[in-house]
Amino acid sequence: MPGSFAEHYGPWALIAGASEGTGRELARLIAAEGVNLILIARREGPLAELAQALRAEYGVECLTASIDLAAPDSFAKIKAAAADREIGLFVSNAGADPNGSHFLGKPLETWLELVRRNVMSAVECCHHFGGKMKERGRGGILLMNSGAAYGGGAFLATYSASKAFELCFAEGLWAELKPHGVDVLTLVMGATDTPELRRLLGEKGLPVPPGTASAAEVAKMALAQLENGPVQNWGQAEDEAGFAPLSAAGRRARVVGMGEASRAFFGES
Repeated sequence: MPGSFAEHYGPWALIAGASEGTGRELARLIAAEGVNLILIARREGPLAELAQALRAEYGVECLTASIDLAAPDSFAKIKAAAADREIGLFVSNAGADPNGSHFLGKPLETWLELVRRNVMSAVECCHHFGGKMKERGRGGILLMNSGAAYGGGAFLATYSASKAFELCFAEGLWAELKPHGVDVLTLVMGATDTPELRRLLGEKGLPVPPGTASAAEVAKMALAQLENGPVQNWGQAEDEAGFAPLSAAGRRARVVGMGEASRAFFGES
């Protein structure tokens, strides 16, 4: 990454899912680098509180927008919130599964909302903001992910499918945008101590599992690895697969190889 963090990823960052957990920690780290912020989440109260704190501590501009990312008009509202500001970093952090249920245990609309929040909203934002980053020749896209991306299971059918999409989507974007100076990373988290996790566990009378990662440390790793892309697994070394079928280095090599093979079919560089 040439230049400073702010030079490459500024002057504005937009964080979808910024009110708590890893989103809140990412906002603090990005503000500390002198990048202005647009904070998006459903609840206005926590957003306003965070924005006020970041303005006071870091002297950055900080705007908020209360937007439900599962709503069909979420992208239109995000685009309006960004207006003509130059977004150098887009962060998709709103992707938890608050249900903890079998697929047939909830109404269909529950899962359609999850897909809109985890997939559709992120795709629309990446197309819009990523296109502008490509034109400028700099920028970054960070998609916060989950270990559920590596395989489905009971209670995880729709959620793991949405995260697998995010994993492959990030790899493809990285291969496409890296030559144009735009970094793309999906940070694959394990169990992370966030208010959302605590709410879900509390509803089921379960304790926070031992060894759960801190949201602050996960956010720190995500920004540190952003320029490398396309995948980083939480708690694993670059060449270590751990809970994943392939290491981060192995997946990167596979993506490059897929790109080379695809050229024979599509005839594009």
